[in-house]
Amino acid sequence: MLGLSLLDRSRTRAGYAEGDALVHSVERAQRAEQSGYRRFWVAEHHAVPGIASGAPGVLLAAIGARTSTIRIGSGGVMLPNHQPLVVAEQWLMLAALFPGRVDLGLGRSLGFTAPVRRALRQEAGTDTFAADITETLAYLRGTADITAHPIAREPIPVFVLATGAGIGIAASLGLPVVIGGPILASPELETLLASYRSQFRGDAGPSIIISSEVLIADTQEQARELALPEAWAMARSRQTGLFPALEPVSAIRSQPMSGRLAERVESHRTGMIWGTRRSVAEQLEQLAERTGAHELLASGATFDRDALHASDAELASLLVPASAASGRPARPGISTQ
Repeated sequence: MLGLSLLDRSRTRAGYAEGDALVHSVERAQRAEQSGYRRFWVAEHHAVPGIASGAPGVLLAAIGARTSTIRIGSGGVMLPNHQPLVVAEQWLMLAALFPGRVDLGLGRSLGFTAPVRRALRQEAGTDTFAADITETLAYLRGTADITAHPIAREPIPVFVLATGAGIGIAASLGLPVVIGGPILASPELETLLASYRSQFRGDAGPSIIISSEVLIADTQEQARELALPEAWAMARSRQTGLFPALEPVSAIRSQPMSGRLAERVESHRTGMIWGTRRSVAEQLEQLAERTGAHELLASGATFDRDALHASDAELASLLVPASAASGRPARPGISTQ
């Protein structure tokens, strides 16, 4: 049984001002709340063309003010870029403004390029992720040698965005883990998850969230086209070193595409979950069975915002019962009807 949440990266779109992507994120969060999604998370990317969200705490404040029930959080805050005290203070403020609704996802991705890493004052060869999470937890829980304010009225759920060694860190600290990207297709995944469960040190028990790009349309071909703008952007970034704004399918089709570029587009599209309602339901069932995950953090993006909203709504109709959309708690299941 999969819970359902949404991750929005504030992707920019050709023909729109970059700031419009933030407005689009807020609007998507409002729709997600209406559809019964459990959480709406935003991302942190610094100086990355094509992505407008560099300060998740600021964006979450806007989203929290325009929603009322959906949980809001980060997917994630990258600890190499921040002092743990500053992260704790920001999230304690959000929790005070939006009580009972705030999550904190922590990751350790470095800057996009060497100049960005230098601008973020990141030092090569240092990995303090586990220690930084522990310090952040101490501030959030009021057990540090100094007190972060405002003092939390209730615990803020903390999640670890992880692959490889990060999964072990989540287990040792007794925290839920969020897993996405190429590792979902890795033959080592089952071994890593088994290790996470066996090494977990916490009263609540292990909890796994899988994150994947998911897009649904009426036909397989329509869904394939829906996945093209993001796949094209990823492929072009590997070719040019720049991550472009999302483009309309018609504009992409009018551009020359070499065999190598086409292979890269298809490679990225293969790593996504896309298709008709029934096809996506089958893929999610298989992924849930393989991972034993408790929740899906969907992260689909495309140029056509109306088609994206329709896809989000269709995904919610697969995993969210009508009771959840009306505000009553329920455990979601997958329905192909």
